Amino acid sequence: MSGELLACWTLHHQTGLSGIGDCDADLRDGPALTAWLAERGLTRSREVQSALADQEAEEERRRLRWVQAAPAGLRDAAEAVSLPPRRDQQTWSGRLRDAKDRLAALVPHRYPDGIERIRVLLAWAGTASREPTGGLKWYDSAIQQQLLGEDPDLILAALAARPPDPAQLDGAAELFSSLEWTGAHGMQLPEPLRSTLIRHIQADGTDAMRFRLRHGYYGAERSV
Repeated sequence: MSGELLACWTLHHQTGLSGIGDCDADLRDGPALTAWLAERGLTRSREVQSALADQEAEEERRRLRWVQAAPAGLRDAAEAVSLPPRRDQQTWSGRLRDAKDRLAALVPHRYPDGIERIRVLLAWAGTASREPTGGLKWYDSAIQQQLLGEDPDLILAALAARPPDPAQLDGAAELFSSLEWTGAHGMQLPEPLRSTLIRHIQADGTDAMRFRLRHGYYGAERSV
């Protein structure tokens, strides 16, 4: 053989092969091909699949932590909202919408007192801020959207009713730095909530919270 390149195929997520032009082919047994390549020294696919499996396992652990953090009476509804996407995106989107609607209806039924409801939702929302992967998942956003649907004055009153615990302050930090909140209400918070939140972030905040604090969120002085 002259060493001339005859074709170039790319292994795609263990589900198919891609070539130049209209040459894609579905695999009958992607893991078997990955194993066959690894036996011949081509281990990249196996390494990628191992990393993806670790990532999926951590995503599932995070999802379960969120479900377990659900307030009393909401765990089953939380489980339904948190179920991961399926290949049929349209079916999953419809199921998620229904699950979010059920959760949104159940929360005020289970927690009719507005002050109590907001405080338990803030504590639940605060779990996302302590996750090492960072960012909000679709299920985290479901809780934030419920908080954004509450009367802003009632949210501030709930935090002033009695000293908030660290989890509630974590949730408040996430809520008050969201684009929806700052776009509608700005970043200035009333005292003594402003000082309480700033002290909490300075003492025990995450890197993301401190970053936002340095950039003027929560009514703090912007620093460089």
